[in-house]
Amino acid sequence: MSRTRIAIAVSAAAVLITAAACAPQPENTAGSAASGSPDCAANSPALHRRGELTVATDSPAYAPWFEDNNPSNGKGFESAVAYAVAGKLGFGRDQVKWVVEPFAHSYAPGAKNFDFDVNQISITPQRAQAVDFSTSYYKANQAILTLDNSKFANAASLEAFKGARIGVQVATTSYQAVLDQLKPAQRPSVFNTTNDEVNALKNGQIDAIVTDLPTVFYLAGSEINQAKIVGQFGYAGGTPEEFGLLLSKGSGYTSCVNKALDALKADGTLAELTSKWLSASANVPELKQ
Repeated sequence: MSRTRIAIAVSAAAVLITAAACAPQPENTAGSAASGSPDCAANSPALHRRGELTVATDSPAYAPWFEDNNPSNGKGFESAVAYAVAGKLGFGRDQVKWVVEPFAHSYAPGAKNFDFDVNQISITPQRAQAVDFSTSYYKANQAILTLDNSKFANAASLEAFKGARIGVQVATTSYQAVLDQLKPAQRPSVFNTTNDEVNALKNGQIDAIVTDLPTVFYLAGSEINQAKIVGQFGYAGGTPEEFGLLLSKGSGYTSCVNKALDALKADGTLAELTSKWLSASANVPELKQ
């Protein structure tokens, strides 16, 4: 889910805690490497527990990020990414230990009981004042959500939405993406909250919602019965939502995690996992004009 918006009330509270608990630090959205050469070995003193890689996520853990609410089974995009990172770092599957960390607590300042947290956590400068982030492991596309009985449910192109009534949330990239990519005959309706646009879809005030793909996954799985994810599309404008692995501020293991992610990007593993778990298995086609 788009944790930036779905959990906005909780996130706002966490930001207040952050502001009160720690003085501002230099902005860092891609992690901070330890001084000198990092010790990335499985018995590194930078680890929460030597000889183990402790990975956190929230509970329940939703599909398609995880499957069966069981992060340790290696199924689902973020579970698969965590084990792929662990492999590049030299850990076997039996050396990966999972712990529960509520989303809003993850980026609060203070000591952590994990090495990294994987939980659809958007990289933001404000959060990075209190924690480290790895480089991005996922950049969210825009996606289109409608009801499964809608005349747009089986649309195979962006052009098919020219006559649709589109809803977007205020202050998001989605508004301009709709204007530039879908080019509807009427301007999109703008809503203050996700709940407002969901209610508008249910009540027939709009034909479809356009938002980032993680939010669409969440809405289709938890908020809207008989929802249909029509497809996804890329948008180069605006600021894309990017997810990073979260580590404690100044972690000596941040640069190690970044090297592992770089290797997964270079050998094509990350692209394969993205396709397998977030496109193919979730049946979200890429829509073109």
